[in-house]
Amino acid sequence: MPILNADLHCHSTVSDGTLTPEALAARAKANGVELWALTDHDEVGGQQRALDAARALALPYLTGTEISVSFCDLTVHIVGLGFDHSNAALLQGLHRTRSGRSERAQEMAEQLRRVGIPGAFEGALKYVSNPELISRAHFARYLVEAGVCKDVQEVFRKYLTDGKPGFVPHRWASLRDAVRWIVEAGGVAVIAHPARYNHGPTQEYALFSEFKAHGGQAVEVLTGSHSSAEAAQYAEMALEFGLAASRGSDFHGPGESHCDLGALPPLDARLRPVWELLSERVH
Repeated sequence: MPILNADLHCHSTVSDGTLTPEALAARAKANGVELWALTDHDEVGGQQRALDAARALALPYLTGTEISVSFCDLTVHIVGLGFDHSNAALLQGLHRTRSGRSERAQEMAEQLRRVGIPGAFEGALKYVSNPELISRAHFARYLVEAGVCKDVQEVFRKYLTDGKPGFVPHRWASLRDAVRWIVEAGGVAVIAHPARYNHGPTQEYALFSEFKAHGGQAVEVLTGSHSSAEAAQYAEMALEFGLAASRGSDFHGPGESHCDLGALPPLDARLRPVWELLSERVH
């Protein structure tokens, strides 16, 4: 299979992105993306819109989602690609994973109020199209709007991360359940942006080992938050564990993402691209 400019990780207004599925499809096409997936957090509500928009643009498309998982007391993200987005067990699992976000958001707002930032919950809600999916990104946009920070990057240096005001952990899906939902719906599970997790070597080895044991088949080697050294590191991890390699910008919107849609370098030629596992699932 030829090298593709595939972008298999991005977010729309259905979760915490700033563009609609239709606008993302148009941007992907304009940026030279040759295979695209929309991967909203714990949600597949934008899949049909994305699929229809991609089809209208003759842009090959894979269904996608990004599932929040609790592993070793940290939050890990597992991307699912190429699944049946009407699968009942997957839909039920994602709904369970989304539940509890509102209570968590109220706690986040209360922590921010205590450090002199009132009204954060109501402010964050202005950026939410799906209240079930209120997230740190929505709070970050409000803190920028309110002048508390100059940009989203400053927000995450000062607030909303572990040890900072506004951080509230949440128990998500288990790794086993998330992988099972994806695989049983006909898709491929991918460890998203592995360099972002604060795992030591032992925990990371456990994550990769358990992920593969549960049926996971790929890891995101190239993504917006990975440096070239990290991409090289996870290329070696993919080879060591016999995993396919994925590639996705993790684009959330203009002006607040590390990387635009379609702007990543090619995968290492030694790696098996994840789309080779999904050739029959491309729309």
